[in-house]
Amino acid sequence: MADTLLEGIRSNDHRILSKSISNIENGLTLPEGFFPEIHAHAKNAIRIGITGPPGAGKSTLTDQLIRHFTEDGKSVGVVAIDPTSPFSGGALLGDRIRMNAYAWNDNVFIRSMGSHGELGGMARKAQDVGDVLAASGKDIIIYETVGVGQGEYDVAKAVDLTCVVLVPESGDEIQMMKAGLIEIADMFIINKSDRQGAKRLAHLLSGMMHSTRLNTPEPPVMNTQANDGTGIAELYKMIHTTLSDLEASGRLDEKRLERYRERVRALVHEELLKGFWTSSKMTDLDRRTKSLESIEMSPFEASRELLGTS
Repeated sequence: MADTLLEGIRSNDHRILSKSISNIENGLTLPEGFFPEIHAHAKNAIRIGITGPPGAGKSTLTDQLIRHFTEDGKSVGVVAIDPTSPFSGGALLGDRIRMNAYAWNDNVFIRSMGSHGELGGMARKAQDVGDVLAASGKDIIIYETVGVGQGEYDVAKAVDLTCVVLVPESGDEIQMMKAGLIEIADMFIINKSDRQGAKRLAHLLSGMMHSTRLNTPEPPVMNTQANDGTGIAELYKMIHTTLSDLEASGRLDEKRLERYRERVRALVHEELLKGFWTSSKMTDLDRRTKSLESIEMSPFEASRELLGTS
């Protein structure tokens, strides 16, 4: 079974890609050896994060970048991470609909995933999905996700290059975020830059970087209008330049190693939790918490009592 799936993935069979990704997203058991086999073919893809507040035009920007990558002979996988529906558990915004021009292009595979409540908007399984797409031969993996405040950190941990997309009206928002956002960005993109305030935001970002990025190069600030393609060619060139600089300085290898370490930690943590939380323990916890009928006791005391450690 593992060989059949891997063969389908390696041959870029989009039907098998969809099935494998659905199994990952739904937590279904995959054949023994699936991920070790995938790993051998998934290490070389470039992973780019595109994050920023809702309404910044990230999907339109991603759509434009897909066009440039494919015209350059590259294949692209997109993991579009959207807020999760509280009713169906599915992704609310449905970026596949917005990018349906690529539906019949074998060099492009786009998948929407729900964030499932992850604070950074980064779905827990998104990196596994990225591995599957990379193993299918995709040269570029783009994670497009809604960033809210400090949440962009999750994206930065999962990619080689973090692009933070803002709009001219983001100035006051940036001042509130302060150093956090500045530290994780490899590139800033001021989209919808025909609006008033674009120059002010660029100056603000530059000033903040002077005071916070003391030991690392300042990320470039690019101006785009994704809806009509203005500035996209320049952005595309700068992405390649920035990736080359990261590689030359050794920071690209450092990022990938740290990402690997974080994934190992997360997987060990997940396996330990799965080993502890058997179905009987979950049922018992549910039954015992429902038996609580007063808020007089501190929740810390109540939890100790339930654990039998009071």
